[in-house]
Amino acid sequence: MNRRDFMRLGAVSAMAGPEAVACAGRSSGSPLPAGFSAAEVDHLMCGASELEEGISHVEKLTGARAVFGGRHPNRGTQNALLSLGPRQYLEIIAPDPAQAQLDVREERLALLKTLSRPRLLTWSAATRNIEAVEKGLVSAGFKSGGIVPGSRRRPDGRMLEWKTLASLGQGDEVVPFFIEWGKDTVHPATDSPKGCTLVELRLEHPEPEKVNRVLQAMGLEIRATRGPQPRLLARLRSPKGEVELT
Repeated sequence: MNRRDFMRLGAVSAMAGPEAVACAGRSSGSPLPAGFSAAEVDHLMCGASELEEGISHVEKLTGARAVFGGRHPNRGTQNALLSLGPRQYLEIIAPDPAQAQLDVREERLALLKTLSRPRLLTWSAATRNIEAVEKGLVSAGFKSGGIVPGSRRRPDGRMLEWKTLASLGQGDEVVPFFIEWGKDTVHPATDSPKGCTLVELRLEHPEPEKVNRVLQAMGLEIRATRGPQPRLLARLRSPKGEVELT
């Protein structure tokens, strides 16, 4: 699966490489790269072949249980949410059996269905001015995937609206997509189950300098460090102590 294929999932997103390991918990005392700020992170996306499997996996790891968030109309997916801070959350995304009749030709559903176990797939950076992010990206010579509107209805009937943006053609799976929430939209972290906090986010890549040029063009302070393969590691403080999603 390449970055372009997975960015079709939901709105625009990316998978953390074919070598990405399953979500797992382990103690972590090593320092993470300078420049991380939780305020830059909107949400982490964890994929699963079945939503309940993803919810149970995260609950077993952290001791906190995500709740059903809603369905993505005409996209064949559904999600569950868990707050990770004031404006950060974990999205568990999986195929939606209620939309099984859809003739969705993109690979996104097939990719989720073939996951052997839940995986941290990508992350989303927060912005209140997505047009400015796109301008900075293009001005630096990178290709924009365009600003894409999205929406879904919550179980309580309230509508969530957003706009997303991603870079294209970089091949850097740890590069985030951006999201700007609608002015009247309640941020998902506000009333999702509490108990976990995002402490750190690590980006690893064989060519960190290449990744960091894109991150800089996006106006982000977070930086990638060198690693044997593209990989995301998120450290969470949870009811079961500090754990990592990878």
